[in-house]
Amino acid sequence: MFENYKSPAPDVILELMQQFRADPRPEKIDLGIGVYKTGDGKTPVMQAVKDAERQYIEQEQTKAYLGLAGDADFVDRIRTLVLDDAVSPDCVRGIQTVGGGAAVRLLADMLAANDKCGRIWIPSPTWINHVPISKAAGLEVVTYTYFDPATGQIDFDGMLDDLGKAEANDIVLLHGCCHNPTGADLTLEQWRATAALIAERGLLPFVDIAYQGFGDGLEEDAAGVRLLAGTVPEMVISTSCSKNFGVYRDRVGTAMIIGDPGAGIDKAREVLLSAGRVNYSFPPNHGAATISLLLSDPTLTSAWKSELDEMRQRILGNREALAQTLRSATNSDRFDFVRGHKGMFSLLGLSAEQITQLRNEAAVFMPPDGRMNIAAINEADLDVIGKGIAAVIR
Repeated sequence: MFENYKSPAPDVILELMQQFRADPRPEKIDLGIGVYKTGDGKTPVMQAVKDAERQYIEQEQTKAYLGLAGDADFVDRIRTLVLDDAVSPDCVRGIQTVGGGAAVRLLADMLAANDKCGRIWIPSPTWINHVPISKAAGLEVVTYTYFDPATGQIDFDGMLDDLGKAEANDIVLLHGCCHNPTGADLTLEQWRATAALIAERGLLPFVDIAYQGFGDGLEEDAAGVRLLAGTVPEMVISTSCSKNFGVYRDRVGTAMIIGDPGAGIDKAREVLLSAGRVNYSFPPNHGAATISLLLSDPTLTSAWKSELDEMRQRILGNREALAQTLRSATNSDRFDFVRGHKGMFSLLGLSAEQITQLRNEAAVFMPPDGRMNIAAINEADLDVIGKGIAAVIR
């Protein structure tokens, strides 16, 4: 029976991980896998998280199942972190999920179960899993213009033109900040214009915010999401704690629904919980409980914010250093846009053939779309990266 299966399309990120591990060259450089790294190439556990974990373990009394919705205190603290007072807590229903990816999937399942639900509009390009998850949930996917690789900037006119064709009850997926893979973020004025269009056309925004604090800061990175939440009557939000708390393997996220308080969002939450039940039943406790404790302790919260700011500053420093290196190596300003991008990634505009050449000749590994993990750069590798990219674009 098993021979009947067809092999699924390969995941380019997982495939890249395998290629990197199999490459015997000691000088190889991994700029593809989407995790934060220090200058020595490690992905550390944040000290504030370790301190919170230690406290939690000492006070933990049970390993019994959590409820389907997970840790309510954790969900409320993430709601505050993302939304602050943009909407009343009475208008928000949230649950804990198994990371940000599961939050996206459960919300997609919930929306697909609604007879009024239209198509989902997804930016081009976007996170590698947005389209497969949406299709697996049964949603019809349409892409909208977002990024112009020739300029390294958002094609905002093209974006508004495409979204102007969306129909009432269609869903619009937006990155809350630190767009993956491009690094190009909407300005607050562009968020305002997008919110106005969404409200005017009766669309439902679906915001995926996975990198809050990695762009301009915790408050600044949430400004667009908060503006949108204060403008539209209904929306959904998926969040991830993998990056800004560094708890990748603990799988910690939330799915939130915003709407008028009452039966509507309560029923939507029931459908969300049902989707979780048939996918994984109960979410894990440890990571969410640790973060909840951290955010409840002012000293730990302050320490975490300081560490997060150091990470953000390192990324900004890497952007500046990379832009300078590429300007010098290519004798052009072609890659200057890297300075202005936000978060861990930038899309360099290299072709798949050039990416392959870069891997073969310089042992620099990136996905075929040219997404570079800026957070993975260390100073010692800049010269190799600069010369390698200059060679492949000649």
